[in-house]
Amino acid sequence: MANTSSAKKAARQALRRAEINKNRKSRMRTFVRAVEEAIASGDTAAAQAALKAAQPELMRASQKGVLHKRTASNKVSRLAARVKKVG
Repeated sequence: MANTSSAKKAARQALRRAEINKNRKSRMRTFVRAVEEAIASGDTAAAQAALKAAQPELMRASQKGVLHKRTASNKVSRLAARVKKVG
């Protein structure tokens, strides 16, 4: 357990950041799932629209430190390739 006041504050901040990151990661996964469902249904227009919505969400997650920059780029690239294959 934290003893000093600064350590207690750091522990509170860590809990707060973890909750925020959890929400961001969940939101990102929701957008990615929407793209994957559109791909599975075979609807090109819906897949492209979902990808267009998911891309900024993935990049925002990388900016906020939830994902690594290259991981986000790889996810976007792979989703885009799968969407392109549907068309």
